[in-house]
Order: sequence, then structure tokens, then C-alpha cells
Amino acid sequence: MIILQIEHKVPNYDGWKKAFDNDPVNRKKSGVKRYQIYRLADDPGYVIIDLYFDNAEDAQATLTALQSLWNKVEGTVMVKAQTRMLQVVEIIDL
Repeated sequence: MIILQIEHKVPNYDGWKKAFDNDPVNRKKSGVKRYQIYRLADDPGYVIIDLYFDNAEDAQATLTALQSLWNKVEGTVMVKAQTRMLQVVEIIDL
């Protein structure tokens, strides 16, 4: 499993969440199997999103689509996105 992790500031969380929920890159069609959204406890204007994929190719294609989108909304919906690809090595429920 591959996780595309995204983090960035949001000027207005409710506005960002509405844009995220509109799903402009069609997450399901792009291969996203699940996602999680986090907010920093001490800075609710900073979000981290984990998008889960079965393979790196779908994750990379989605990142490319997102980068194109971010170029259009930088500074209004989100600010200074940072990303990383993670490979899940182990998950243990206790």
C-alpha cells in the first residue's frame, strides 16, 4: 500500500473542506482507496491528508493532477503544499 501524504496551511478550513469534498480530481476514479484528514492540535489552519493507493503509479498520477490544481488555487484555498510518498511496511492493531 502506498500513501500520498499532503500537508499545507489553509486560510479557512471550512472553505478548504468544501473544496476538498467537491473532489476535483475524482479520488475514487484516481485509485484512492481511503483517505484520512488531520489538523494540527495547536494550529487548526494546518491540515495533513493521507491518500491510500494500491500502487505508486496511481499515487504519482494523482499527485500530478493535484499539483496542476494547486497552481490555480495557491494562496486562496491552500498555501505551500508539501508532499511525500510513503510505503506501508507494517500495520499492527493492539
